[in-house]
Amino acid sequence: MSSGARISAVMVSYRTGPVLFDSIRSVLSDPDIHELVLVNHDNPTNVTVRLDTMAAAQPRLNIIHTGANLGFGRGCNIGARASSGDYILLLNPDTLIARGAARIMVSTANALPPVSIVGARILNTDGTEQRGGRRGGLTLLSAMLSFTGLARILPGVRDFHREHEPLPSGPVEAPSVSGAAMLMSRETFQLLNGFDERYFLHVEDIDICERARRMGGRVMFEPRAAFVHVGSTSSANILLVEWHKAKGLNLFFRTYSGPAGQLVLLVAGPLMTMAIIGRALLIRANVRVSQARNRLQARLRLAQRRRNAGD
Repeated sequence: MSSGARISAVMVSYRTGPVLFDSIRSVLSDPDIHELVLVNHDNPTNVTVRLDTMAAAQPRLNIIHTGANLGFGRGCNIGARASSGDYILLLNPDTLIARGAARIMVSTANALPPVSIVGARILNTDGTEQRGGRRGGLTLLSAMLSFTGLARILPGVRDFHREHEPLPSGPVEAPSVSGAAMLMSRETFQLLNGFDERYFLHVEDIDICERARRMGGRVMFEPRAAFVHVGSTSSANILLVEWHKAKGLNLFFRTYSGPAGQLVLLVAGPLMTMAIIGRALLIRANVRVSQARNRLQARLRLAQRRRNAGD
């Protein structure tokens, strides 16, 4: 890391759950992090009070209360503009940072041209690489092949998601990386004007990578910088989350597809949206069935204990 370079970590939290405080502690335990700016999007009152208490005791923690859920991209912009570091490390609020990972990302960024972005290796809690940390270019075709699973079975086709590919030993170019752990210089952030706030949730990270590459920058996947992303901790409605994902994908394709792509989108867009919402409905149904099964099993166990006690 260049001498004197400061790293500002930025998080946006909306009803993240208890893992938020584990994430905050992991960031503040890294001496390479100059400050953590946390944008509080309408967390419950008890969480807000606890955040303020932590900030009062920790000068490196800055809490910004927005009073409403303004979206991930806008929240990142608010936090980044309130930060003071030379580098901005954007982190999901359920992400645990390994000490030294931020320094590695800055070292990689130093070797890149202006308007470049560095993404980290995102891990599941079991240590396996998580989906989305390194990705290809997003097109209507790559999205269709990925959503249908055809990319994994058709010969000569490279999947949009690349976590199943061999892990490189050092940084490699990737058309897009995850906003769960993404670093850029302050100059890069300013040249890109931050995230496009038309994306409320999802796809804003793919969009900013696309814009960086179109401006002559490079997007790099840095496998030596590892972060654990717990995931699925928010109490947000899954249907609403997936609806925003569908809207984001449609916006991306409207923005970057050529004339032929725009025509295809007239048909593919609604189909894609229905597929995403259908998947969310299926996930929610499976969760409810599992919960009902667990409740039934608990009642049966209780009834059995009562019968045994009566014998």
